[in-house]
Amino acid sequence: MFSRIAGTYDLLNRVLSLGIDRRWRRRAADLALETGTGETVLDLCCGTGDLALELRGRGTPTVGIDFTLPMLARAPGKVRSCHAGGLFIQGDALAIPLGSDSVGACTVAFGIRNVAAPERCLAEMARVVRPGGRVVVLEFTVPGPGLLGWLYRVYFTGFLPLLGRLVSRDAGAYSYLPETVMAWPDARAFQAQFETAGLVDCGHRLLTGGIACLHWGTVLADAARGELGPVSGRPNPVGR
Repeated sequence: MFSRIAGTYDLLNRVLSLGIDRRWRRRAADLALETGTGETVLDLCCGTGDLALELRGRGTPTVGIDFTLPMLARAPGKVRSCHAGGLFIQGDALAIPLGSDSVGACTVAFGIRNVAAPERCLAEMARVVRPGGRVVVLEFTVPGPGLLGWLYRVYFTGFLPLLGRLVSRDAGAYSYLPETVMAWPDARAFQAQFETAGLVDCGHRLLTGGIACLHWGTVLADAARGELGPVSGRPNPVGR
């Protein structure tokens, strides 16, 4: 599905969020870099590279990993156009092709909702982050009851799929988005998954009236990282 909408993905993100998604990514980058500077940050499920670009723009060495090659293939050109650079690799979020304790932080923006096992993804993120580093997730959520919640549901389940179909000419992709967001755990329930993954000092912050949420947690030297099997296969670099 994401292969089919790769060409219009960035435009629709800007239009459908009224540009607010850029501000959210800046907040995510702030959190990721609070525990150290100069270390490599992994942006998982990086898509076309928006969050990786934000991190590189701050002088942070960044590696982007995504499973969908047509999305990933757009990222190197985007960061080069901003003179940022970066390494992008095709890989699986459930078997990250990096060594343990190999990066200073790991981020994912609007991607963990699309993996088959979010809990395992969090455990993998915690595995590759060095002790004291941070795991940061930016994800959509659903506002509570009230006028904003009602307007959000009308927009998200009605207008967004219609506009998405018109621009991307894909009938299913932008119906999938509201369906998965509506089914996503609330902020407190998802934060509990951070703790299950062995992360500490976990927290979350609702953004823009509760239509998105930032989650974070810190890796300890003795954190329980789960019984993960060995990473198989070799990374597929896409570009710098």
